[in-house]
Amino acid sequence: MNDLIAVEKIAGWERLKALVLDSVSSPTTKRVYNMALEEFLVWFQQAPRPGFTKATVSAWRVSLEARGLGSSSIIIRMSAIRRLAAEAADNGLLAPELAAGIARVRSAKSIGIRTGNWLSARQAQSLLNAPDITSLRGLRDRAILAVLLGCGLRRSEVAALTFAHLQQRDGRWCIVDLVGKHGRIRTAPMPAWVKVAIDAWTTPAGIADGHVFRPVIRGARVSGDRLGEKVVWQMLRDYAGEIGTPGIAPHDLRRTCAKLCRAAGGELEQIQMLLGHASVQTTERYLGTKQDLVHAPNDAIKLRVSA
Repeated sequence: MNDLIAVEKIAGWERLKALVLDSVSSPTTKRVYNMALEEFLVWFQQAPRPGFTKATVSAWRVSLEARGLGSSSIIIRMSAIRRLAAEAADNGLLAPELAAGIARVRSAKSIGIRTGNWLSARQAQSLLNAPDITSLRGLRDRAILAVLLGCGLRRSEVAALTFAHLQQRDGRWCIVDLVGKHGRIRTAPMPAWVKVAIDAWTTPAGIADGHVFRPVIRGARVSGDRLGEKVVWQMLRDYAGEIGTPGIAPHDLRRTCAKLCRAAGGELEQIQMLLGHASVQTTERYLGTKQDLVHAPNDAIKLRVSA
């Protein structure tokens, strides 16, 4: 019963994996966890193992470190395995003491604060201007970029955005009752220019209910009732390349939104609520609050280097 292969024979690996994937709501987390669990199973089957135990999971972590993976990659893999142990124990497939031992296996340690990527105000404007708004697809893409930059939504939230979310509150347009990560619900105020971009897309597209963003074929015809998350990422990748900022991802625009809000004098707690963060510490990491790269302290070192 304690051996992972025994678990697989009794309950089925796919069933156990499904329990893990069903326990998370984010499509991105589901995809990453699925990859991590399949990777673990392949490793587990390559050599004799003592079972699904703390020692085995510790050996798995060592193998990840030996591959030179970064701390974030190791952390997400270890998180998936801990969830696997917890679900196995909850369903009577693993002894609780073994699951507890696996939960105690240390993960990789994040050292320092990852700065991440973001755009300057000028770059953000260039990105917003990049789509060809003489086409229906261009109008849609500009509206998506506006929501990412102006409201700080995740790409999954953009894909799930419906007209029911767009409501007026306190005399302004907002995205109301948006369900985000871990099921947290928030309301995001919408700048006027974002609403203008959305209307400029939805009016010629002829849509007024259901999902706001839809597939557009041949640049001129709406097809389907919902846009996929992957389309958002691919769309941004192309426009980011056009303006000379390759490698920018949808989450970097969320970080850009936070940075631009802070630069305009926005309060930290308000930015936290806008983004839907559970803690202000997460928002601080987005902002790089602890490290001011504009007014850097080492700029005051008045040494000289001759040309």
